[in-house]
Amino acid sequence: MQMASEGGRLVVADLDLASAQTTVNAIAAAGGTAIAAQADVGNSAAVQAVVAQAVASYGKIDVIVNDAAMMKFGPIADIAEADFFGTLTTNLGSVFFFSKYGLAHMGPGSAFVNVSSVHAYATSPNVVAYASSKGAIEAFTRGFALEMQPRNIRVNAVAPGSVDTPMLWNNPNVKSGVEKLEGPIGKPADLAAAICFLASDDSRFITGATLLVDGGRLAKLP
Repeated sequence: MQMASEGGRLVVADLDLASAQTTVNAIAAAGGTAIAAQADVGNSAAVQAVVAQAVASYGKIDVIVNDAAMMKFGPIADIAEADFFGTLTTNLGSVFFFSKYGLAHMGPGSAFVNVSSVHAYATSPNVVAYASSKGAIEAFTRGFALEMQPRNIRVNAVAPGSVDTPMLWNNPNVKSGVEKLEGPIGKPADLAAAICFLASDDSRFITGATLLVDGGRLAKLP
């Protein structure tokens, strides 16, 4: 919503087209411009189709925000291989696909913003796949930022803590108390503000960085 309110024309990609359309309708109701796209963002062909749709609609791409996420729970000894690698494909593979295929349509001054997590730094039991994918996203961000410096394209990440979303409240580790929610709970708008900053020219001297957006969660000693 914030990016649209600041003049961005958006493509909202979601596995669930109805969910994407709900977001688009909210943006339109607020006077913004957006279109919905159905896509499994862990699938190369699907991502290429979204990129093509964006270019056909708007002519170019200025910003790509990679925020797809899924979590599969279970100890390493028990988790299914498909669940482990499926998590990596959705969370990390989507970043790779949108970076690889979006790049051809992005010029100097463009930006990528990848969504990591505090789980890249401190995690809880039974979410190794998720934590691994988020740590890898930050390594990808640093390396890709170096590749993009000669083209004046910035690549950064945000690492949110607890944010008031269905994903947080449906997390079985949160429900059971295995993962303690200490400190403030953020709102989606808090994360949006950080993303929009890193997407804007105000952050023109920032690249290869990860901005913690966690309400100070990682700053506190156990």
